[in-house]
Amino acid sequence: MPNGNRPLSDAWSLALCGALLAASLPHAHAQSANRSVPTVQAPAPADAPLTDKERAVAAKVYVGAAPCELGKSVQIEPVADEPGYFDLTMGGQRYRMRPVETTTGAVRLEDRTLGAVWIQLPNKSMLMSQRLGRRLADECANAVQRAAAEAMKLNPPPHLLDVAQVPSR
Repeated sequence: MPNGNRPLSDAWSLALCGALLAASLPHAHAQSANRSVPTVQAPAPADAPLTDKERAVAAKVYVGAAPCELGKSVQIEPVADEPGYFDLTMGGQRYRMRPVETTTGAVRLEDRTLGAVWIQLPNKSMLMSQRLGRRLADECANAVQRAAAEAMKLNPPPHLLDVAQVPSR
């Protein structure tokens, strides 16, 4: 440039904007604390009776042993005196799991006390720790799920980004 000044690069501009935003956050937070915040419905307590939808989720849970990757294994058994609840055991850890309704159709079980979540998909399951923010066991599958995984390999579902063309009017 003729006068020796160079325009700020995009990265430098973003860094500067980020620093300015971060510097303004404590002030913005203090202002927002005075505003009313909409409330969000909390999940039912762990000892609340199961809803019809939660009982429907419980009916879909695969029980028994589910071998996982890295030599881990998960055992899921129904709780005899609490229909709809499951004991999930991995290693020396035992979780009391409650079914949770989902919008995706996946089977979800939670132990809210210990922060564990079991997600069961048609082809695999996983155990996650909400407290640690990581998976405790992945690629867990019983015989039914292994068969579903093989079927998906032979006849893969459509890619998420594949969009069906909508006929024009």
